[in-house]
Amino acid sequence: MKLLVLSDLHAANENLDKLDGEFQKADAVLFAGDFAECFKPKTGKGALEKLCSKHETIFAVLGNCDNEDFMEELEAQDISVEKTIVFHEGLAIAGSGGGEKFTGKTEFERTQEELLADFDIVLNSVEQSGDESLWKNLILISHNPPKDTKCDAVNESLHAGSQLFTDFIKEHQPLAVICGHIHEGCGIDKIGETVVINPGPLLEGHYAWLELSKDSEGFYKIDNAELKNLA
Repeated sequence: MKLLVLSDLHAANENLDKLDGEFQKADAVLFAGDFAECFKPKTGKGALEKLCSKHETIFAVLGNCDNEDFMEELEAQDISVEKTIVFHEGLAIAGSGGGEKFTGKTEFERTQEELLADFDIVLNSVEQSGDESLWKNLILISHNPPKDTKCDAVNESLHAGSQLFTDFIKEHQPLAVICGHIHEGCGIDKIGETVVINPGPLLEGHYAWLELSKDSEGFYKIDNAELKNLA
């Protein structure tokens, strides 16, 4: 399975057109938030409509530059995975949108606790079913990255991700985490056995591929994760 990984479009809709060939290769698209241009939340609708015109299978969350009420638009397009689990060809995908509280000036900022609470549905599902194997086929999409990886590094000495999210990943070890938000944190890293990908801002032409296959026990494994650039 080939997954096209995108984030932080910020209404640079022309870059979606430049990815037409990549969309044709993708089995599904994972989008980690920020449809809208910063401080211009109304630009999100056109970005959403353009993205949805490119592929029929998209899983997405909001970014901190997207108005919280914009969730209604994602749900109308049936692409939201926030506060829920969506199953697709044996994969489980769950999401958390918005960014950690910082300036308070962007549209959708929340505390670390609020961001992490969006994954309570996964914890509850595992608890009710008693099936811990859910984590092995789980991809988390979070606009806000975990702390202390390449994917949240503003520079060599400053990491801007969530420590609670890092702790959560260490404990549960999902298959992969897709994030964005920190434009400088374009990268691929690991927390334990979990692969973490910040594809970088599509605003600047960055995107990534995640390629999966099933092992003999029916669990997905990661065959390749690769950063790409339109340039």
